Amino acid sequence: MTGFSGSPRILKGALVAYALPVLVPRLVVFQYNPETLTRALSPRAAEGASGRGDALQADGPPEETITMTVEIDAADQLEKGDALAASIGLHPALATLESLLYPQMARVIANQALSLAGGAFIGGEPVPLALLVWGPARVLPVRVQSVSITEQAFDVNLNPILAKADLSMKVLTYRELDMTNPAYWVYMASFAQKEVMTALNLVDVAVRVTAPPL
Repeated sequence: MTGFSGSPRILKGALVAYALPVLVPRLVVFQYNPETLTRALSPRAAEGASGRGDALQADGPPEETITMTVEIDAADQLEKGDALAASIGLHPALATLESLLYPQMARVIANQALSLAGGAFIGGEPVPLALLVWGPARVLPVRVQSVSITEQAFDVNLNPILAKADLSMKVLTYRELDMTNPAYWVYMASFAQKEVMTALNLVDVAVRVTAPPL
């Protein structure tokens, strides 16, 4: 961001997580947008598709993994006299990132109580539903697969004040999501948008091919 008033305002990427059915989100807004975002796609071969003519059969959309490195720095907050940052540094921001891998504590405690009481049915312990928001054209439901945190600087109380987090996320598709899950429709909207983008590319290519030379 420069001091020039005409500089464009850059959107911030974010992870928005929901511990359903509660609709109050946990927000991880990227303080600094990652410089790079790596996307790896691999096809899903249709089960039993080994005969002639089956080479182009697929069992749904490709499996997609997104990786990025997020930098977190408490310098701005400390410079502005932020009391929370001064007392515990980056612990809240890091805890929010890590919580994307943890089940809900209330569910864990309930299951422990049922287990001690000899309950025959112990409920599952789902992790929060996360949406990766990377601009208006890319909003995807993801399962955070790993978070690797490197704490790089500390205050006098050994609270982290500078850190980077390497994130690996698997995009959840209609193959993994139930239609009753809001994330199903988030993915389907992204799927439809990809079709629109492909059509726009076709139009653009046709215009450039048929345009007369200058």
